[in-house]
Amino acid sequence: MSLCTSNLHPSSSSSLNLFSNNNISPKPFLNSLRFATSTSSSSFVAPLKLSTTNHALSSRLPSNRIQSRQLWLRCATSESEPSISVSPGGNGGAVSTEERVIVLVIGGGGREHALCHALKRSPSCNSVLCAPGNPGITSSGDAACVPDLDVSDSSAVISFCRKHNVGLVVVGPEVPLVAGLANDLVSAGILTFGPSSQAAALEGSKNFMKDLCRKYSIPTAKYKTFSDATAAKEYIQEQGVPIVIKADGLAAGKGVTVAMELEEAFEAVDSMLVQGVFGSAGCQVIVEEFLEGEEASFFALVDGENAIPLESAQDHKRVGDGDTGPNTGGMGAYSPAPVLTKELQDVVMESIIHPTVKGMAEEGCKFVGVLFAGLMIEKKSGLPKLIEFNVRFGDPECQVLMMRLESDLAKVLLAACRGELKGVTLDWSRDSAMVVVMASRGYPGAYEKGTIIRNLEEAERVAPGVKVFHAGTGLGEEGNVVASGGRVLGVTAKGKDLEEARERAYMAVGKINWPGGFFRSDIGWRALLQKQVASKD
Repeated sequence: MSLCTSNLHPSSSSSLNLFSNNNISPKPFLNSLRFATSTSSSSFVAPLKLSTTNHALSSRLPSNRIQSRQLWLRCATSESEPSISVSPGGNGGAVSTEERVIVLVIGGGGREHALCHALKRSPSCNSVLCAPGNPGITSSGDAACVPDLDVSDSSAVISFCRKHNVGLVVVGPEVPLVAGLANDLVSAGILTFGPSSQAAALEGSKNFMKDLCRKYSIPTAKYKTFSDATAAKEYIQEQGVPIVIKADGLAAGKGVTVAMELEEAFEAVDSMLVQGVFGSAGCQVIVEEFLEGEEASFFALVDGENAIPLESAQDHKRVGDGDTGPNTGGMGAYSPAPVLTKELQDVVMESIIHPTVKGMAEEGCKFVGVLFAGLMIEKKSGLPKLIEFNVRFGDPECQVLMMRLESDLAKVLLAACRGELKGVTLDWSRDSAMVVVMASRGYPGAYEKGTIIRNLEEAERVAPGVKVFHAGTGLGEEGNVVASGGRVLGVTAKGKDLEEARERAYMAVGKINWPGGFFRSDIGWRALLQKQVASKD
């Protein structure tokens, strides 16, 4: 049985029979994609309008419910795999070594700013567009932003790509992926780096991910899925605490509770299944065993059959120093991560990444994009277990990875889209990199918008290798940069080692004048402590 259909081949005539159990209803393909061939020249985009409002990404998110105890994998496969060719500035397929393509990045946060920054340096990239983007991306010169392009409207994105000769679309956030944007773009013959909505269920439904792990013997925490609050509480009572409760669907990084007391666990269950605080995303909950150890992030680029690892990274989820307070989207990160030794990285590839890629292919649902494995390096065994999958670059891990990447990013992503990653290797700087996230006071709870941020250019000049990535910024009435989100800036720096990268990042943070913001002062503490212990030994 199979869960989804492959979108590797844009001109495939596969019939779709998606999620026939009716528990998930991804956005259907466009009924008609009859667009006239673009007659525009290959020149760059006409003057782009920069919005001064919040560039929040919106999307038509499908229901995330999966109520199966086994994988429902129903999809037809293509009878043929047509080859695809590309002319310079065209829309799909193979790229010659001389070709330089226009790249459209979908999204408007710090991750997308980092991707734009890396793509701008790529010899294979002619120019970079970002929709909706944000004012910081534009002012930095890393991309031309297109805030008026509705990225939740596939037909509008397809039309834009054809009009402006976009040769590659890179989808940053998970929401448009789960909603099916990649399906529609690939169906229209536009090379797209990012999985289909069916493959994106690896992130869109934790129950789906867990079922895949069970079927293909991928190490993960013991779990059980519930839609009834009473049954969930009975199971929690049997298992005891600490225990983890997760909303099945996408909950903007807020759908996980690590409960140290029974009452806290019961409250989490009620909030999701009874009060419905996460809407359809919380119609099912996964109750999972608590794993003790150290978390790490592992990324691999996948072309449907082959996977190549990226460098290691580690982020800090808790809002407060010493890893205290509620979870966030991430308050900082560094690369490389000492906890992920070369030996452990090999174990992750062999026990988690390769079985996942193979399993998705066997289910008729080839994964194309970046596979982000959230790992726990267990204290008792020293071995990695999968906590969760994300189907896009992590934020803020992407910022440190893109600072260290020396390969031609556009060329590598095009190879992934063409199924040609086998034998590809990536070049990385030997330097370390660290990002310190500056957030609006009150985050991850209620926070004030519109507070003025000053001295950003001065911050980038405090030391070599400093870059300020914009995540939640806008422009005020007088042209000032203002905060428009929770996580607002990713102050990033490279250095010969983690200590130097950390020193430079915090020097830059100290230059920024933003009374309405805050940051953690201990990013990298685990790695630095580990290094100190190792030096004593």
